[in-house]
Amino acid sequence: MLNLELPIQGNSLKSREDLITSLSQILSPFKPFYSKGKARLDLGNTGTSYSGAISGMEGFSRILWGLVPLLAGGEDSNHWDDHLEGIINGTNPSHEEYWGEITNFDQRAVEMAAFGYALALIPERIWDPLNDLEKENLFQWLNQINQFDVYDCNWLFFPVLVNLGFKQVGLPYDREKLKKNLDRIDDFYLEDGWYADGMDAHCDYYGPFAIHFYSLLYSKLMREEDTKRAECYRSRAETFAKDFIYWFSNNGSSLPYGRSLTYRFAQSAFWSALIYADVESFSLGVMKGILMRNLRWWFRQPIFDANGLLTIGYRYPNLVMAENYNAPGSPYWALKTYLVLALPKDHPFWTTEEEPLPALKEKVTQASPRFIIHRKEEQDHVVVFNAGYQHTNDHPHTHAKYEKFVYSNFFGFSVSKGEWGLGQGAFDSMLAVSEGDHMYRGKRTCEEYRVDDDVIYTRWKPWRDVDIQTWLVTGTPWHIRIHKISTGRKLDVADGGFALGLENSQTNGQDTKIIKQSKLCASFYPWGASGIQSLDEHGQAELIYAHANTNVMQARTVIPTIKSSFQPGTHWMLNAVFGEVGSDGVGNEWEAVPEVKVYDGKIVVGEGMDKMIIPF
Repeated sequence: MLNLELPIQGNSLKSREDLITSLSQILSPFKPFYSKGKARLDLGNTGTSYSGAISGMEGFSRILWGLVPLLAGGEDSNHWDDHLEGIINGTNPSHEEYWGEITNFDQRAVEMAAFGYALALIPERIWDPLNDLEKENLFQWLNQINQFDVYDCNWLFFPVLVNLGFKQVGLPYDREKLKKNLDRIDDFYLEDGWYADGMDAHCDYYGPFAIHFYSLLYSKLMREEDTKRAECYRSRAETFAKDFIYWFSNNGSSLPYGRSLTYRFAQSAFWSALIYADVESFSLGVMKGILMRNLRWWFRQPIFDANGLLTIGYRYPNLVMAENYNAPGSPYWALKTYLVLALPKDHPFWTTEEEPLPALKEKVTQASPRFIIHRKEEQDHVVVFNAGYQHTNDHPHTHAKYEKFVYSNFFGFSVSKGEWGLGQGAFDSMLAVSEGDHMYRGKRTCEEYRVDDDVIYTRWKPWRDVDIQTWLVTGTPWHIRIHKISTGRKLDVADGGFALGLENSQTNGQDTKIIKQSKLCASFYPWGASGIQSLDEHGQAELIYAHANTNVMQARTVIPTIKSSFQPGTHWMLNAVFGEVGSDGVGNEWEAVPEVKVYDGKIVVGEGMDKMIIPF
C-alpha cells in the first residue's frame, strides 16, 4: 500500500504535548473544507442514508469530540473561531446554512450530543461569547431533541448529554426525559459490566465507546447530585474493564468485531473515559499504556488520504465494509478518545509511565458477548471464538460482523462483496451453503447456542428444511469444527479458514509456501500462516482467492477452504483449521493435527489423557 508518511505517523505520543500535537495533525487539513458560513465540513463525495447537508453538519459536529477536551484542558485551537461562527450560523433559522428542523430518529440528534458535551465542559468558550439572540437560537435548536424520538439503543444518551449541557449553563432542561432515558438504558444491562446496544441486541464496541463512555461522563458531572447512579456507572465500568482488556494486545491493536469499525481508535475511548472519571480498574500506567499504544498502532496504519483526512474503512480505506450511515465525516467519532486532554496539566496521567498489559489468562470465557478468547501474548494475537446471536438487524454485513466462528486482531474478518461464488462471498471463518446454484449464504442468526469451557455450540437454519449444528472446539493454532448437517435439499457447502493477507508492507511476497492437496491446503508467508484440513471422507480442499477489499485488515487475501456436496439426509463435516502469526507454523505445530471421531452419540477430540468427549 501507498505509504503517505504523514507527520502523525512519526509522533511518539510520549507526552501531553505530543498528544495535543497529534490532535492538531488530525485537524490541520480542515480549513479548505469548511462551507462559506462555516456550519458544515464537506469532507468527501460519498453518500449515506441522510442528505449531503446533514453529512456536512455531522462532519462539523464530530470535530467537537476532539476540540472540546482540548479547550477544557486550557489549550486553544485555530479552528475554534471557525467553529463558533459555524455554531452561530447553523442554529440561526434565518441563515442559509441553518441546520434545520429535526424529526423522529434524525441523524442530527446524534450530532447534538457533541454540543451538549461542549456546553457541559467548556461553557466559557461556547456559551458565554454568544449574545442573547444567539444563545436563544442555540437553545431552541438543541431543545428539539426533547420533542422527538430517538432509537431505543445507545441513542437514548444523546438527549441526556444535551440536557446535561443545558443544566451546566443554567438553562431549563427536561428532568423527566433524562431520568426516563437513563432508566431505559439500565434495561440493556446484562452482567459483569456488559451492556447490549438495546433490547435483544448485540454486545459490541457500542458498549465501551458509547454507553460506558457517556455513563462515565455522567458520573463525573453528576457525582454530587445523582450519587447512586454515578456510583453504579463507575462500578459497572470498573467491572467491564476487566473483560474488555482481553480485546487488546500489547502491540496496540484491538479486536475487529461488530459494526461501526470505521470509528477506529474510538476503540480506546473507554479507557480515556475511565481515566477522566478517576476510575482505576487497573493502575493508571496500565490504562495509559492501552490508550497510547492503541493510538500509535492506528496512526501507523494507512487510514488517512493524501490530504490527511480520515477515510471510511478499518485498517485501510474501504467502502465495501462500511455502514449505510458512514458519511465522509463519520470516522471523526474516533476523536472521543481525546477526552483525556480535559485533564489538568498537573494530573498524574501526564507523568505516569506507561505499563504493559498485566498478566492475562491464556483462555477466558465472556458470557455476554458469547466469546471464548484465546491469547498468544508472544505473538500479540487475540483469537475470539464466537457463538453468534438469536436475533439480527438491518445493518449491512451483519452475518460477517457478528456471526463468524472466529475473529482475530491479526486476520480480521471479511465481508461479502457479492453473492455469486466463494470469491465474492469471502466466507472466512464461516460455513457457507448453496443449493447448487453458486449463490452462497452464511449464518445470520442461530436457533440456539451454548458456550462451555472449551466448546461453543450453535444451531442455525439457512432454510426451513436445513438444520446445521456446529461444535467449535477452541484453541490455537489449531481449532476443530464439527458440523452436523440435516438437509431436505441438495447442498454445496464450504467451510472457510482464516483470511491471510497476500501482501505486507515490509515484504514483497518472498519466502512463501503453498500447500495444495485433496484434503488440506495452506498458505505460509513470513507474516502469517493459514490452513485447513478435512478430517472426513467428503471434504475437498481449495484455496479461495477472495475479491479485493473484502477483508477489513488486508486488501487482498487467500482463504483456505474445505468444500463438500451433500444429498438430502444427515451428514457430518469435520475440519481442522490452522491460523498463526508469523511462519513458525511450518514446523511442529502445523503437523500436530488433532484427531476427531464421531460415534455412539459422542464426538471425541484428541486421544489419551488429552481426549475430549462431547455428547450430542
